[in-house]
Amino acid sequence: MVAALAASCSPQGSNPNGSGRDDRPMIVVGRSGLGAFLAGRLAQGQGDTAAAADYYAAALSRDPDNGDLLQRAFTLMVTEGRMDGAVPMARRLQDLDSESAMPVLVSGLADVHDGLLVQAESRFAALPRRGLNGLVGPLMSAWALAGQGRTDQALAALEPLAQSKGFAGVKAYHSGLINDLAGRHDAAEVAFSEALAGQLSIRGIEAAGSLYQRRNRSDQARHLYERYQQEHPDTLLFDGNALLKAGPALAPAVPDAQSGMAEALFDVASLMRQGNGQEAAVVFARLALYMRPDFPLARAILGDMLSAQDRLDAANLVYGGIAPDAAAYYYGQMRMAVNQEELGDTDAALTRLAKLAKDRPDSLDPLITRGDILRRKKRFAEAAEAYGAAINRIGPALSVQHWPLIYSRGICLERIKQWDRAEADFKKALELKPDQPDVLNYLGYTWVDAGINLDDGRAMLEKAASLRPRDGAIIDSLGWALYRLGDYHNAVKYLERAVELKAEDPTINDHLGDAYWQVGRQAEAMFQWRRAMGLDPEPEMIEPLKEKLRTGQVPAKPVTK
Repeated sequence: MVAALAASCSPQGSNPNGSGRDDRPMIVVGRSGLGAFLAGRLAQGQGDTAAAADYYAAALSRDPDNGDLLQRAFTLMVTEGRMDGAVPMARRLQDLDSESAMPVLVSGLADVHDGLLVQAESRFAALPRRGLNGLVGPLMSAWALAGQGRTDQALAALEPLAQSKGFAGVKAYHSGLINDLAGRHDAAEVAFSEALAGQLSIRGIEAAGSLYQRRNRSDQARHLYERYQQEHPDTLLFDGNALLKAGPALAPAVPDAQSGMAEALFDVASLMRQGNGQEAAVVFARLALYMRPDFPLARAILGDMLSAQDRLDAANLVYGGIAPDAAAYYYGQMRMAVNQEELGDTDAALTRLAKLAKDRPDSLDPLITRGDILRRKKRFAEAAEAYGAAINRIGPALSVQHWPLIYSRGICLERIKQWDRAEADFKKALELKPDQPDVLNYLGYTWVDAGINLDDGRAMLEKAASLRPRDGAIIDSLGWALYRLGDYHNAVKYLERAVELKAEDPTINDHLGDAYWQVGRQAEAMFQWRRAMGLDPEPEMIEPLKEKLRTGQVPAKPVTK
């Protein structure tokens, strides 16, 4: 079965470009095929499937008749999107086992690349119609027939999909695409309407909208686009306004049969991803890009899956292949910036985000993401500036959904000691989102720790704790408020609870140590301070902790009431 074969490897390595071009040098390990095989096993076990593919291929060159080694190398080549290496292996595997599904599929796709649609049709017809291949086979056969101009036979090839309730939407969508390609626009409209009646998908919206625009019914297309954007207001992968600008000249979503196959493979990848079949989803996304390298959404979901596997360099190569005129380009660039920051290249991430913010003067995302990165790097003044720029873009339209942005700027302003501005932001965030626990906690804690507004601060913290009784940070804040008010015994009760909930937090352990000392539990206080020192505390905590451990007591600190 296709799914079983796709899942036989663990895709954790790096990917060249997702387009099928194999430009990596082959690794050769001495004269020993066994050595290369063992190196491949080790690389695959460590999650480096790119190197594993090379090692297995090197071993195969020493032992070309080893069917198991051929299968391993082929599977990894497909998983890595290295189709120049995978195709000859697929044809050899077919000679060994004509019913092996993935080699049959890859060989057929290679035939399509070579313009051999009749041969491809024959291969696809041989795919076993069970399991996932019950979806893949009819789709591939239909598009091979459509590419030969045999539209009626192509539509008939899709009929087996009607027997499965879960595939009905896919059948309707591809019926619409095939009819559209054949110029049967009325039938295409009916099929697209059926497909979109179940679930709105970006590709379904784009295909139907393109047909409406080409038939001079832009109002109908606009309604469809607006409906999708209303239901998905935060999407970065769709831009209906850009589509409308093309007018009747908007190209069909699928211009030829090879692109139709890419569409089908993308649909399979999406279904597998939704069903947690991530390994198979990666394989089918790779195959979609083999058939259509400029497929923006296929690149977006493949990049996302690689990112989720912590293959960030590989993901960025895939995202980087999204064309600048595609709606998904902006999404890919945002994801690249996030990945660059995670890879430690903060300057490159910030530069990319600055360009996006300039290119998209109405967008908040580059500025907010920039602020988030700078805040994590403790560059609080710059972070506050980035958040402020985003707030300025919102202007008078500021509403409840923007409270996290105001709150984030308030945190940065508090950290650079601009307390009046920070306090105003916290209060504004609570005005937008009353009783928001994080804001109540931060403002209440800051007041209490500064020895001001202690009663109001305590009330805020009690409210936050009632809303989030299992949040260790909030319970710590309430315990610390009681400590600052001199209620040491109750402080111990809450701080012990906070440590239970968030045991690895150095600040909470430090607070509990102080409270223990105040109630005469000095040995336990010393233990908590030592534990706090071992939990990578903030730099400003280190010297006070050392002093407490040296003297065995809390330095004198007046408690304000």
